[in-house]
Amino acid sequence: MRMARIWAENSYCTRRQVGALLVKNQMIISDGYNGTPSGFPNKCEDETNTSFPFVLHAEANAITKVARSNNSSDGATLYVTASPCMECAKLIIQAGIKRVVFGELYRISDGIDLLRQAGIEVMQLPDKQ
Repeated sequence: MRMARIWAENSYCTRRQVGALLVKNQMIISDGYNGTPSGFPNKCEDETNTSFPFVLHAEANAITKVARSNNSSDGATLYVTASPCMECAKLIIQAGIKRVVFGELYRISDGIDLLRQAGIEVMQLPDKQ
């Protein structure tokens, strides 16, 4: 989880920096942080500090990155610094990820609820104070 937090620091987003690592057989197979798609400027928010709708979440970046590799996320664990949203939860289920460990609980928990409904192990590992 500490490495996911460090990875979040790569994000250019100012409102929130989120990092994600996909681990399988005790090896990191993919990583991601929230940001814009390839080829777009590294600017996540407009002048009113609202995130652009095309900004990708850290989980989505990690899952799409592993999809372009020779690795498989089937049975993997996802470590992410914030609890997944509903859209990312759907990607997690379809990617065959079996366990999600997150840090910060986001104000909307529908993604966590969906993961549990799908039989995915979900646990919170908050920052140590």
